[in-house]
Amino acid sequence: MANGSNNNNGGSGSRTILIILILLVLAAIAAYALGLFNVDQTQEGALPSVSIDAKGGALPSFDVDAADVEVGTSNTTIEVPKVEVETTKTKVEVPTISVDKAE
Repeated sequence: MANGSNNNNGGSGSRTILIILILLVLAAIAAYALGLFNVDQTQEGALPSVSIDAKGGALPSFDVDAADVEVGTSNTTIEVPKVEVETTKTKVEVPTISVDKAE
């Protein structure tokens, strides 16, 4: 007899971890771009020495047929609502942020 419950073993947890990692990387990029931290290279890097003896190969070839797509415009009459907005000026207190870039 089949069990009616849906078992999702780890799919949701893996997706959550991936989203958190992506957000952390984006936050680090934004922080660097805004000058919140500075990175200086202190030592040169070097690639390891590698010796490879290989015979020539061949790249695969493909024959691709793509659909023809035409994009255009046409004139049509539609109903558009006309809205009038009235504004007034009011003084309000807004938050401010001051950032000193890293040196």
